[in-house]
Parts: sequence; C-alpha cells; structure tokens
Amino acid sequence: MIAYLAFILFTGAERIYELVVSKRNASAAFARGGVEYGQSHFPWMVALHTGFLLACIAEVFLLDRPFIPWLGWPMFAIALLCQVGRYWCIAALGAQWNTRVIVVPGAGAVKAKGPYRFDWLPHPNYLIVAVEGIALPLVHTAWITAIAFTVLNAILLLRFRIPTENEALRKLAPSSPV
Repeated sequence: MIAYLAFILFTGAERIYELVVSKRNASAAFARGGVEYGQSHFPWMVALHTGFLLACIAEVFLLDRPFIPWLGWPMFAIALLCQVGRYWCIAALGAQWNTRVIVVPGAGAVKAKGPYRFDWLPHPNYLIVAVEGIALPLVHTAWITAIAFTVLNAILLLRFRIPTENEALRKLAPSSPV
C-alpha cells in the first residue's frame, strides 16, 4: 500500500508541475490576445481530478483494497504509458497546451504534430485521461474510484469540455479544422 501511496503522490506532484506549465502558457496566450472559454466548467474539472487522486488513496486505505499482481502490474504499466502519452500531447501542443480552453486568434489548431496528426482521434489527451482514470485506481483494485471517475469524467468531457473546445476553435480559427 505504501508503494501505491507513493505512486499517487508522485502523480499528484506531476499534476502540480503541469499546472505551473499551464499557468505559464496561459499568461503567454493572454498576452497574444487569447480568449478563454468554459470558465464555468473548469472548477469542476479541478475538483474531479483532485478528488480522483484523493479517492484512489482513500478507497485503498479505508476499504483495505488488496494489490492483486495479475491486475495491478498491467494497470501500473498502463498508468505509466498514460504519463508518456500525456507528455507526448503536451510536447506536441507546446505553448498552446493548457488546462484551460484558451484560443489565440489566428494560431489555429495543432493538427500535424504528435498524436494530433491522427484525424480519427481529435482529442487524444482526453482518451489518455480516460484510460488513466481506469488504470490508476485498478493498480490497487480501487474499482469504485475507477467506475465513478470514468462516469463523471465522461459527463464532464462529452457534455462540457470537448464541445467548448470545438466551439472555441470554430469561432476563433474558422479556417482550422477541429
């Protein structure tokens, strides 16, 4: 259980680092005339992702979830691959990557780099987050957290976040495909 706690804490530290990068990129985007969309759903995303990490820990410790090697090790590998995928997305978007929906007029959508070059996968980062939302808790059989996060994340992404991003890109960069 202690190794799992360390892994979740490491993941949390990683998210804090991502917020630092995001804040830097947001400041630069605003300086270039960036317009933010979806401010109303952003606090819900922060709460969900923070609650997710806390729930991973709480379920394992409070409900005494066991580590089952045949499940835990593959889920650990998938969770690590998700981190690689997340940083692939961040690197591909460069200064345009952000945790918020900020679009700089004329900047256009990134379509030719990293995972964004695949037309059949318009939001690769969200697929990675969805997979991680299942894998990370299942490393230590926190199945309630895996199910709850998957459902809540799907609602937030499909109903609010992805439509907001698509609309923002259409409004500010009509010549760029979404």
